[in-house]
Amino acid sequence: MKDLRPVAQPAADLDRPGIEVARKLDLAVGGQAVIEGVMMRSPTAIATAVRNPEGRIVIRKKPFHSIVARHRWLSVPVFRGGVHLIETMGLGIDALMFSADQAVSEERIKDKKSSLKDQVWMWGTIGIAFLLSLGLFFYLPLMLTHWLGVEGSIWFNVVDGVIRVALFVLYLWAISLMKDMARVFEYHGAEHKSIHAFENGRSLDADGARPFTTLHPRCGTSFLFFVMIISILVFVFLGKPETIGERLLRLAFVPVIGGLAYEAIKLSGKYCNAWWLKPAIQPGLWLQKITTSQPDDSQLEVAMAALRAVLTPEAEGFKTRIYYELPEGESEAAAPTGSGGGQV
Repeated sequence: MKDLRPVAQPAADLDRPGIEVARKLDLAVGGQAVIEGVMMRSPTAIATAVRNPEGRIVIRKKPFHSIVARHRWLSVPVFRGGVHLIETMGLGIDALMFSADQAVSEERIKDKKSSLKDQVWMWGTIGIAFLLSLGLFFYLPLMLTHWLGVEGSIWFNVVDGVIRVALFVLYLWAISLMKDMARVFEYHGAEHKSIHAFENGRSLDADGARPFTTLHPRCGTSFLFFVMIISILVFVFLGKPETIGERLLRLAFVPVIGGLAYEAIKLSGKYCNAWWLKPAIQPGLWLQKITTSQPDDSQLEVAMAALRAVLTPEAEGFKTRIYYELPEGESEAAAPTGSGGGQV
């Protein structure tokens, strides 16, 4: 990787033609809160903006083409949901690692390559977290329902599902009390407000985002709620599990449940104002009152920086780059020139 001077991009020019073109094309934009920042994704790019210890906004922009878009055979409904889920998880973890580096680093802009040891540690942690989540939200409710002595296939799975939802809500509430997670949930709110501003044609700055709600029908929290509800319906058809094999069989249906939840979240995003769908959407929005909080203007600025970056058109085959977004009126010469900057 060749070291280059950090690229500085001003935050002004909010209504440049590229963003207006993006609005006319009705580009689907989604995001994720990270450590002291927000990641935004469009069909062609991913941008992660982070507020560093110096107070500057550091942005990394990368080209993106979904594997589902590149391989049409993967776009089969339900099946595509599992593929998207795995892809999104990988992109989210990469953005989290970048934000962690930038949010605590005393150095200038940097993009260090992860070592094999880092990669193994990262995916090992993901694997353990995945197993723990399966144990907490799938196996534990199953055993608790057995211990309660619930009989009958339908009632057994209904009680199992209610326990699962209760544990999920309790888990979200518990982590919301953590100081670090409270900050992430504020950036989560900033992400939603920014996307609402874009979808409603408002200016892409804090003023444009401030009036909107922190709740959004296409949120990952709503997706997880759909997973919980759909799992009840799927498991009813599997009956009451009596053996270890039958219990493990339920885990094999997790990808199917995830795929169905993906289709549900796409439907809720497309028809969020339809009266007949609102009862299904509302519980997920209620849950978002736990996972999102009102952000301040500095957090909205970070979310909007990521959104503007991901919507700015690029030449075909552009390379990943990292740069500061300068406040309006600040010249590029004012940007620090540390040795850690890079473009790859």
